[in-house]
Amino acid sequence: MLTIRPLKEDGQWGAKCRKVYELDENGQRIPNGKGGWKNHREDTTDWNDKGNVEKWRSAWAAYANKALEAAGMPERIDHRSYERQGIDKIPSIHLGVAASQMERKGIATEKGNINRQIAADNKLLKEIKARITRLYKWTKEQAGKPERKDSIMAQLYEAQLSEGKPGSRYGKIRNLKESAALFNFLNGNHITSMEQLYEKVAAMNKDYYSLRGKIVTVERRIKVLDEHLSMWEKYERNKGTRRQLDKMKPGKKKEQFEQKYSAELALYEAAVRYLEKLKANGEEITLKKWQAEADRLKAEKAVQYQKMKAMREDIKAVENLKKTAEQLARTENEPARKKEEQEL
Repeated sequence: MLTIRPLKEDGQWGAKCRKVYELDENGQRIPNGKGGWKNHREDTTDWNDKGNVEKWRSAWAAYANKALEAAGMPERIDHRSYERQGIDKIPSIHLGVAASQMERKGIATEKGNINRQIAADNKLLKEIKARITRLYKWTKEQAGKPERKDSIMAQLYEAQLSEGKPGSRYGKIRNLKESAALFNFLNGNHITSMEQLYEKVAAMNKDYYSLRGKIVTVERRIKVLDEHLSMWEKYERNKGTRRQLDKMKPGKKKEQFEQKYSAELALYEAAVRYLEKLKANGEEITLKKWQAEADRLKAEKAVQYQKMKAMREDIKAVENLKKTAEQLARTENEPARKKEEQEL
């Protein structure tokens, strides 16, 4: 973070921006029809220029990575957004000074809650990806083995039913639930062979990547819409201050008013620039449509996460099957292992 105020030669802070009068072809100020002159604001430094920020962040990433490499650390940083890096991960939102201070004091904020939910969502996506990848590899390997005469799936289900024989009531209930979930999964998907199980897991893997892509796309669009709505709110909240300034006649009173409400005026002008840029890019300023789209996408995102959580239940059923298969394989190999030990 850098201040965008310049330092004067005497060590004092200067103004963030300056008022620049618009001139005609003769170099004369242009009346604004309200008793004043047409003008706009310009930053007094280039520290807030987006082009420079990109260069500085890129340079910082390069220096930081050199330092990490020199220290023998495997971590690397990247100044680009997840989207620019091609990473399907939900980006967190910027907290801001006020929210950051409140969070440090242990006070939950709306932005902080959003970031905590984003972290939980990313954790869920990462967890499911890791689990489904392991199952995909295992089922692919198992499907390549010769099928037995008796159904391997029937053997595994029977082994699952008899596994453990827990003595506690909780253990028995848990085993019954797991067996029921496994039966529903196998029966509901008409799975009777390892080949069919592999095909199902492959389809789940494909569905996962499709669903994750939709979730990330929706999250990114929601972030854009939230920024649109935030800028509109700043415009509405501060436009009265700007109108009040415009009605004032040039003079000391107007200058004092402008200085007193410099923050509000800066927020208003930033919002105006943002909204004008949207219009220049062909997007209509439609508050109701933005809000309606944001609400629709948030509801759609909730449905998508329910599908992701449902997929996790199917993954759990296959993981239990994998665990039973590995235990069954160890049991079948036990006589051969003991015979080898005796021969030694």
